[in-house]
Amino acid sequence: MRWFAPYALLPGGLARDVTLEEAGGRFTAVTPESEPAGAQRLPGIALPGFANCHSHAFHRALRGRTHDGGGDFWTWRERMYAVASRLDPESYLALARATYAEMALAGVTSVGEFHYVHHGPGGVPYDDPNAMSAALREAARDAGIRLTLLDTCYLAGGLDPGGHLPLSAGQQRFSDGSAERWATRVAQLQESPGVRIGVAAHSVRAVPRSALPTIVEVAAGRPLHVHLSEQPAENLAALKHYGRTPTELLADAGMLGPATTAVHATHLTGADIAALGASGTTCCFCPTTERDLADGIGPAGRLTAAGARLSFGSDQHAVIDLLEEARAVEMHQRLESLRRGHFSPADLLEALTAHGSLGWADAGRLAPGARADLVAVRLDTVRTAGTEPGQVLLAATAADVDTVVVEGRTVVAGGAHVLGDVGRLLADAITPLWRDT
Repeated sequence: MRWFAPYALLPGGLARDVTLEEAGGRFTAVTPESEPAGAQRLPGIALPGFANCHSHAFHRALRGRTHDGGGDFWTWRERMYAVASRLDPESYLALARATYAEMALAGVTSVGEFHYVHHGPGGVPYDDPNAMSAALREAARDAGIRLTLLDTCYLAGGLDPGGHLPLSAGQQRFSDGSAERWATRVAQLQESPGVRIGVAAHSVRAVPRSALPTIVEVAAGRPLHVHLSEQPAENLAALKHYGRTPTELLADAGMLGPATTAVHATHLTGADIAALGASGTTCCFCPTTERDLADGIGPAGRLTAAGARLSFGSDQHAVIDLLEEARAVEMHQRLESLRRGHFSPADLLEALTAHGSLGWADAGRLAPGARADLVAVRLDTVRTAGTEPGQVLLAATAADVDTVVVEGRTVVAGGAHVLGDVGRLLADAITPLWRDT
């Protein structure tokens, strides 16, 4: 297959009149200053496929249902548990399929699913103990994107100065009861084409310090993700009970490093930032979620200056628009510092295509040998008309995505997904979850 783009963002920067050739799901040639003969013409500018590095697919059912009142993260969480209690493998498949299709429409070609809805109500395992993850696998395959299943260990109901709390009724289906039983279930998961298996510790709130070494052992050679310091209350509880910050607890357990992604990383001390940077840990920022839940603005600039890498996620899916996530990280830094220009477009593109943090190190660039993913963004819409192509990340939204190719397969063309009306798929999946509420 051959495509021709008037502009493309290549590893060396912006290029014009670029022909991209593919065979076997890989780019075989990428040629700037070329002629379009025999190639499929793409509108606008071609970008590498985006990596959505933090997703809770079932949170998509909360959009437009939790934003109108007051409260904070902790009150929002109760509504989230209510939705989780209604899911089963069939309804989860429908919801995740539609959510992943919405991601594809926004240019996402890989998703990291931070998966902890493991069991049935009350924590009773399904006949297939991995039935819910099987639904996620099928959903990603149907939607045409790659999946990194981050199977999440979740053991406690929270943490206060006195120690870890028992699971609430709404949390019971998230837990395997012990780190050892979690590890046994994870050992049954197998990778397949388009699916990587990673692991996660939900947080230091939900995973006691004594269980962290087991997670490190299971994670060997795999992506390892963890929610970190999303809330000041988490930090305070960890300090009072353990005498350590959450980052220090992870460092003590050997959980930091290039294979690890710390999600949110919002409320950090200077020593925390130094530890994350020195270890080369990736920090996944989810600004549309962090602002919706009033979590705060994370120290993205200080983290990257210390040596940490950045990635982006849509998390609770109040918005599924990775271009907005990228832009928001820069804009939030401007608001906090009263200064512009913390991250260049090239910096934002690197974080927007951090597939390596999901175990897909050979994706995320328009170059020979890389997985043949691309996103064509229009430059003639009411949002992008007149935009300098090299600054498109600071102007475009998901609505400007025209074409999405995943490993050579066209999943989105002319702004339409191969599954058809994704809005209808979403409505059909979400409406039953709120019936009788």
